Amino acid sequence: MHIAFLTPEFPHPKVAHAAGIGTSIKNLTTALLQKNIKVTVFVYGQKTQEILEENGLSIHLIQNKKYRFLGWFFHRKHIQNYINSIIKKEKIQLLEAPDWTGITAFMNFHIPLVIRFHGSDTYFCHLENRPQKRKNFWFEKTAVAKAKAFIAPTAFAGNVSRELFQIKDKEIKTIHYGLEVEKFKNESPENFEKGMLLYIGTLIRKKGVLELPEIFNKVRQVFPEAKLILIGGDAADILTGSISTWDLMRQQFTEDDLNNVIYAGKIPYQEVQQYIKKANSCIFPTYAETLGMVTIESMAMQKTVVNSCIGWAQELIVDQQSGFLVHPANHQLFAQRIIEILENDSIALQIGKAAKKSIDEKFDICKLVVDNIEFYKHVINSNKRS
Repeated sequence: MHIAFLTPEFPHPKVAHAAGIGTSIKNLTTALLQKNIKVTVFVYGQKTQEILEENGLSIHLIQNKKYRFLGWFFHRKHIQNYINSIIKKEKIQLLEAPDWTGITAFMNFHIPLVIRFHGSDTYFCHLENRPQKRKNFWFEKTAVAKAKAFIAPTAFAGNVSRELFQIKDKEIKTIHYGLEVEKFKNESPENFEKGMLLYIGTLIRKKGVLELPEIFNKVRQVFPEAKLILIGGDAADILTGSISTWDLMRQQFTEDDLNNVIYAGKIPYQEVQQYIKKANSCIFPTYAETLGMVTIESMAMQKTVVNSCIGWAQELIVDQQSGFLVHPANHQLFAQRIIEILENDSIALQIGKAAKKSIDEKFDICKLVVDNIEFYKHVINSNKRS
């Protein structure tokens, strides 16, 4: 079997960007290769056009091209034509692509296309209750219509996407993102920096970061030595027009609280684990996710997570057993859960241990890769019969 992935991001020094989607694809491609499945990754929107061969994985960087007229259309056709040439040459049997921006709209392939619901603009606008540009919905709806089948990282993400795109007669398979769990070890969970709270992710409204100043203030009223570390890139704010969400956050922190806040910005992926190990608790008050890679990575490292309770999160955490689930807008309860962790090391260690057990059972990529392979086979065989 030969499977290909189309993606705007992938963890590699020569790739311009990598975040949750890229990490999940990297974990899956590594596991597929270990099962002797041939894998090709197409990364579009890149500065250069080149092919990288690493540990059996073929990575094709597709150079971004500018067009004076109908750029959205000709850009897609450029990607389509390149991929089709490699499909024919390498005998690729199935292509997987993300839903974001409907990149495969107006593309035609001679093999089945599977779209994985990493999180479309349509999905996020729905969860955030904000208007969506008609063009964005049109692209994503058109792309969905061309797909043979779909994979969702949570049942919640799949069900919401089915409703939003009115998918009636095509299969949506729920397969969680997986981790290489052996790479997320914390040999000494009892060693952590007391009072250190860690947020990992882009500073953007949909991640609930604008709730953090008030939550942190309530925590420090009880635990004044608490410290908040923020890791991730800054983003513009769609509601206010501010070019920096971090600037908006700084304005909301009290001057005293801000003295206990460190914004580390973007740091190398391999360094993030050291911050997780040091954290007393990891906190993710997000409004919009499909699953949340940083949540399961933190749980794998035996951290007690205080997480959003919305939809998808209920498939990751059993409240008060493997973590805490709280609505981001409930600042009082969110802070109360953090305080419980800071005041009681035994609770933190007990829940952290249960969190790791849950991840080992449900999110081990070595187990989940089998589900992906079986679904790919099912789609390929169904396409042959039709």
